[in-house]
Amino acid sequence: MRPFSFQQAANELDAVRAATPAPGGSDLRADGAAVYLAGGTTLVDLMKLDVMRPVKLVDINALAATHGGIEADARGLRLGALARMADVADHPAVLRDYPVIAESLALAASGQLRNMASIGGNVLQRTRCSYFRDTSYAACNKRVPGSGCAAMEGVNRIHAVLGTTSQCIASYPGDLAQALIALGSDVQVLGPNGPRMFPFAQLHLPSADTPETETTLRPGELITSIFVPAGPYTRRSTYVKVRDRQSYAFALTSAAVALDLAADGTVREARIGLGGIHYAPYRARDAEAALKGRVLDEASATAAAGAALRGAVTHGHNDYKPELARRTLVRALLQAKAKEI
Repeated sequence: MRPFSFQQAANELDAVRAATPAPGGSDLRADGAAVYLAGGTTLVDLMKLDVMRPVKLVDINALAATHGGIEADARGLRLGALARMADVADHPAVLRDYPVIAESLALAASGQLRNMASIGGNVLQRTRCSYFRDTSYAACNKRVPGSGCAAMEGVNRIHAVLGTTSQCIASYPGDLAQALIALGSDVQVLGPNGPRMFPFAQLHLPSADTPETETTLRPGELITSIFVPAGPYTRRSTYVKVRDRQSYAFALTSAAVALDLAADGTVREARIGLGGIHYAPYRARDAEAALKGRVLDEASATAAAGAALRGAVTHGHNDYKPELARRTLVRALLQAKAKEI
C-alpha cells in the first residue's frame, strides 16, 4: 500500500473542496489525485493491487445523513448517492414499483458487499479485466495510456463485443447501471462550479477511444443522487443475469427490461439495458424500436435480440457472447411479459 493522506468531509461542500485539484494541479481522474471514499469496496481493492494510487482519500460517509436517502413519489424514485445497495434492494417502493432495480442489486456482489457499497460508488466501478487489474501486464491503455491492450490477443472471455476499439475491449462490470440506463435515469452531481444534472446515459464515455478516461465527471465533481422517472413500464420490469456461478460473480451477459404492454400483448414501449457485452452501460435502442407496436412473443423477442447485437465484434475467447446475449435478452423479455403487476 502506498502512502496517502486521509480527510473526512463534514458536508458536500467540504468534500468538493478537498477533492478539487489546485489550479495547475492534477486531474481528479489521474493517477495520484484525490479520490472520494464511500464503501470502498472497489477502491480499496484497486489500491491494494497498486492499480489506483491516490495521494488523498476524501471520506464522504458523513454525507449519508443528507445524501443517503431513498424517496419515491408520483414523479419517480430518488436514490441518494450514499444509500447502500442492500437498503435500496430491500426498499418496499423499489421492490413494488421498480423491480428491475431491486433485482439488479440483489444479484450483485455478496451480502456483505451490498451492505457496504454505495449507489454512487457502484455505478462508477471499474472493469474486471485481468490485464487492467494485474500490474505485471505492461500493456493496458486504461492503466498506462499508449501501452497497448494485452486483452486483444490474450484471454478475453469476459470482454466486450460492442463499443470497443483497438485501444480497449474491456467490458463494464456493473448490474445496477443497466437498469438505470434502461429507465432513462438522471444523475445529480456537485462540483467546484456548483450542481448540475444530466442523463445517466451521459455519465460513462460510450467507447474505448480514450480508455484512461472512463466518465464525464469533471475534476472534483461528486455524485449526490440519481433520479429515476416514473413510467408505465417500471412495474413490468426484470433483470436477468447469466454468470459462471449463481453467487458473487460478474455478468457474462445480462438484460434489464421494462415493458409497457397493451391488453393484447402489443408493446407500447420497451426499455432495454444490456450488460457484460459493452464497453459502457448500454441501452439497446435498436431492440426497443424493433419491438414497438409488435405483439411480444418468442419470435418478436428473438428479432429484437438480433437487432441489439448487430455489429458485435468478438476476439476469440468471447466468440460465444453474442449468442448468449441474444438468448439472455429473449429470456428477460418473456419473463417481464409474464409478470403479474
